[in-house]
Amino acid sequence: MSTLSIPMTTGLEEVVNRLVKEGHGANKADVVRKAIKKFAEDQAVEAVLRAERETPLRGDLRDLMKKLA
Repeated sequence: MSTLSIPMTTGLEEVVNRLVKEGHGANKADVVRKAIKKFAEDQAVEAVLRAERETPLRGDLRDLMKKLA
């Protein structure tokens, strides 16, 4: 595991400290790791939702491939 040093505003550090006190993580690093993981999961969900809103391709796949080539 590598270490990453990140400058934080006082406000962000207060939020992280509060989250630790509330039991959302064992320590500051754990809270930040969980936040990054949650952000990545949210981005993946957004990508799926965006893909669902796109117009689906219709027709014969071979014909579509020829049009794209």
